[in-house]
Amino acid sequence: MQSPPDPTLAFERHDHGCCLRDTLARAEEVATRAGARLTPVRRRALEILLEEHRAMGAYEVLEKLAEGGFGSQPPVAYRALEFLVDHGLAHKVRRLNAFAACMHPGEDHAPVFLICRACNAVAEAEGQGVRAALDDAAEVAGFRVERANIEALGLCPACAKVLNE
Repeated sequence: MQSPPDPTLAFERHDHGCCLRDTLARAEEVATRAGARLTPVRRRALEILLEEHRAMGAYEVLEKLAEGGFGSQPPVAYRALEFLVDHGLAHKVRRLNAFAACMHPGEDHAPVFLICRACNAVAEAEGQGVRAALDDAAEVAGFRVERANIEALGLCPACAKVLNE
């Protein structure tokens, strides 16, 4: 298993082409292992999410899919995004009612989303410790957590710098 990408990359300049290629390759492997197909529209939807390192709404994804000739009806985007989420290739960022590419496809992980309130950049950080604390608190209440979406709202380094000036 590969080491997880640095979550701060969403907030810093980096070799984004390499980041995109590596994540797409892992996504292909995940889909193949699951007996699913990363069809051209599904692949393009994932590429769109990966291109920006931020959460994007379904209609924003649809607009970019339509530009690529994939159709302009909402079900085109919603089906592709649903597939990506169901197969662990993207996450729904509930705070923004948007989607972000999973930076750890195929890995068992507990993501924490760091969301910039100014530019909507989203970094996926490892949240195993946060998830463990949540599970411990739930256990005390006799509750079993089946799914959790942990999101933190704040400022990315670039927006914090601009807003502090």
